[in-house]
Amino acid sequence: MAYLTEIDARHLMEEARLASENTYSPYSKFPVGAAVLTRNGNITRGCNVENASYGLTICAERIAIGNTLSMGIKDIVAIAVYTPVGPVPPCGACRQFIYEFGPDIVVVFNHGEEMLQKTISELLPFAFRF
Repeated sequence: MAYLTEIDARHLMEEARLASENTYSPYSKFPVGAAVLTRNGNITRGCNVENASYGLTICAERIAIGNTLSMGIKDIVAIAVYTPVGPVPPCGACRQFIYEFGPDIVVVFNHGEEMLQKTISELLPFAFRF
């Protein structure tokens, strides 16, 4: 699987940034947005949704993938993760969640001033699988 072009990666990251504007994060003040690119070119968004019972909080990546699946689409090519707070790749739980839909999914995230692209297999080399 090849990485996205610079233009496509920036566009997907902008979609993730827009998603972060809808976050519900009153406890952590840590807004996160995600955007999923499917093989047919659709982009779906998700944002983190917190809960006073913190274990019930749902990450932006999982919501974006859930939104994609709810449209009947399972062919995910890439996902971008954005937060204005700092550079953050997907958490461990989200890495496993993303991997469920393909080992070659490209993950786009900021690392300082640099935008990185890694496959989910690169981010989670020993994924849990049957």
